[in-house]
Amino acid sequence: MAVKANIVLEQGASFSTDIDITDAAGARVDLTNYTANSQLRKHFSSTNATATFTCTTGGTNGTVTMVLNYANTADITDGRYVYDLTLLNTSANTKLRAVEGIVTVTPRVTQ
Repeated sequence: MAVKANIVLEQGASFSTDIDITDAAGARVDLTNYTANSQLRKHFSSTNATATFTCTTGGTNGTVTMVLNYANTADITDGRYVYDLTLLNTSANTKLRAVEGIVTVTPRVTQ
C-alpha cells in the first residue's frame, strides 16, 4: 500500500525532495535494481501528465530523489493536483506504488 504524502510546489521555483523507502519493519529498502517514475496530473483519471518528475534512486540507502526544475514549475497553473511515485524492480519485473498524494501549486508574483 502506498504511503500518503502531500507536496507544496512553488510556481517558477526549483523543487527537490528525498523520499526514504522503508519496509514494514522500518528498514531502508535496497533500491539497486529499481527505477523510479513520478508524474503530476490534474486528477487521477487524467490521461496526460501535467509534469514528470526526474527521479533517481540512491541504491542501497533506500532513497529516491524527485526533482522539477524552475522552468517546469513555471509552466504549471496554480491549483491542486495529484501525483504518485512508482518503483520498478528491473530484476524481478515487479512494480509497486510507493507514495501518492496531493500537490498544491502556489502562484508566483515575481517573474
